[in-house]
Amino acid sequence: MRNGLRDTLLGRALAAAAVVAVAAGCSAQTTGTPDAKGVRSAKSAKPSSGTAGSSTAAASPSPSRSGAKTAPVAGTPAASATTAPAKQPVDAATPRTLMSRGSNGKQVRELQARLRQIGWFDETPTGTYGPVTVASVQGFQAKRGLAATGRTDTVTWQKLLAMTRTPTRDELNGTAGGQQRGKLDPRCMTGRVMCISKTSRTLSWVDDGHVLSTMDVRFGSQYTPTREGTFHVDFKSRHHVSTIYHTAMPYAMFFSGGQAVHYSSDFAARGYNGASHGCVNVRDEGKIAALFAQVKVGDKVVVYW
Repeated sequence: MRNGLRDTLLGRALAAAAVVAVAAGCSAQTTGTPDAKGVRSAKSAKPSSGTAGSSTAAASPSPSRSGAKTAPVAGTPAASATTAPAKQPVDAATPRTLMSRGSNGKQVRELQARLRQIGWFDETPTGTYGPVTVASVQGFQAKRGLAATGRTDTVTWQKLLAMTRTPTRDELNGTAGGQQRGKLDPRCMTGRVMCISKTSRTLSWVDDGHVLSTMDVRFGSQYTPTREGTFHVDFKSRHHVSTIYHTAMPYAMFFSGGQAVHYSSDFAARGYNGASHGCVNVRDEGKIAALFAQVKVGDKVVVYW
């Protein structure tokens, strides 16, 4: 009787201990094979994945007492890490800028000499990419239907190489070469003609095919272009002032509406770093004065590329 009561009390005590252990968070051991002494082997114990209540150091690292961050487990991205944006592929067809305002060196000098060969650069090559070079490149680009940025990109450079030859040493130094004024337009070969070439940016005063004088000229911008074609001088005005822009137009010889050949102090001061509102600007006052004295109302004017 006493033995039975003792066994019953012992069983109840063991059961109570088991309940307390589970309530404290102890994980249940995995079933193993008991050894000779009746103790189950821990070697066969494996943590159950995804089971609530299992604690694994790799799954939930604890910060160190010193406050240093614990390195994340390999293969697991850190929570605060920012993913770097992927590099966009470069389009090989996109023009690349080779030279622009402020550039210096041998290639700039070659650019200027090549532009000079085809009448787009009037000055001596300097090797410095300044305002005059920018304006020259813009004119060259606009004539060929390229974006008139004034910067020499790969497309502009290849186009220029195809149209010119390798400059000689004298051309690079400005002691030879210069504008190729080319042949006169056939319409300029008869009569008295102000023959105006947009390609060479020159005005030639011609009498029955004989060039009497030649001068540099400047034209309108892409927004106010100088008209091309065959015209005649409508009237002359020695001290003309524009009624639209209120600017002086000395020695004006009108040939197409409000467009005229006249002297421009702005052209004389700034060169090709600017444009007219459609007129043909002359920067040499002496030459335009002499031309004004010779041209008559009714004389032909030819503007061409």
